[in-house]
Amino acid sequence: MEFGLSSEQTLLRDTLDHYLRERAPLERVRRFAAGDEGRARDLVAGLAELGVSALLIPSAHGGIGMTALDACVVAEALGYHVTPVAFTANAAMVPSALLMAGSAGQQAEWLGRIADGSVIVGAALAELSGARRDAGVTADRGRLNGRALYVLDFQADAYLVADGQGGLHLVAADALGLRRTPLQTIDATRPIGELVFDSVAADPLPGASPAVCQRVLDIGRTMLSADTLGASQAMIDQAVAYANQREQFGRVIGSFQAVKHLCAEMAASLEPTRSFVWYAGHALTELPQESHLVACHLKAHISEVGKFVAKTATEVHGGMGFTDLLGLHYWFKRIGFNRQLLGTPEWLRREAARTQGLVHAP
Repeated sequence: MEFGLSSEQTLLRDTLDHYLRERAPLERVRRFAAGDEGRARDLVAGLAELGVSALLIPSAHGGIGMTALDACVVAEALGYHVTPVAFTANAAMVPSALLMAGSAGQQAEWLGRIADGSVIVGAALAELSGARRDAGVTADRGRLNGRALYVLDFQADAYLVADGQGGLHLVAADALGLRRTPLQTIDATRPIGELVFDSVAADPLPGASPAVCQRVLDIGRTMLSADTLGASQAMIDQAVAYANQREQFGRVIGSFQAVKHLCAEMAASLEPTRSFVWYAGHALTELPQESHLVACHLKAHISEVGKFVAKTATEVHGGMGFTDLLGLHYWFKRIGFNRQLLGTPEWLRREAARTQGLVHAP
């Protein structure tokens, strides 16, 4: 049995890679990170034309109807180029939540517009993966109160918000009583923010439940893991390229055994995670009974591998690795912030243990 990407998935990956090399080079990422560009609307529109925002949306709603594994291929390509566009929430978590728990009216209202890129919907679900004591959202008779931190795809037209009881709600970005505040994080390539709700009117998803919330989180965790895979591979490729052109003592540093070992260790650590990401994407669609445990283990593991790769690739570059000239820090920070989003490795391992009955739930 051969397990790998299909020819269509390989074509999708190569098409995205070619597009992003042209439209989202490092200088474009720098401008976005510096705040000189708004929502990178041309990239949003261009990726929508390529079907990125429509991947998980059925054709009946204007989408393509592909699988979570296809979405992983896209997430890896976006991570490889540290692309400053909304994807994890807008194209993966929100459509999945609407399809699982939304009413026919909600699906008709939102899915088509997400698919064609005319709206962006962020996701405020971080409190389901370890909330701060001063954060959390409550719902009462169609109104939301509280505070949501680390909202994904923050520069959005609306938000998918989770309450503390396993409910999901759609909230317009301009809703009365909603206060939006951008948060400064180490990763400037993705807008993250805070939402404060003061009796804000919300549109609840009628089929929402703790199980649906868990699945939406697992989809997000898998996409973030694929993003980390792409960013880590980019750091390895840059380290190898640098080692093959940087000279010291009359030789390229890539000829030194110590540098060879560093590059080999990075590759050996990262390569097994590729099939892990593929399996997690496959499980989301084909093996739902396994998908939660797999997503927890995947994100916990790849977060550790990504941390090792980011550190080691920077070391291969020597002092240059810490400068803005090379821009290596954009991938370094992307990997580091992915590690914290939707569950740290420690939190996810405890969740995996609870899922298997190895420890009692708190």
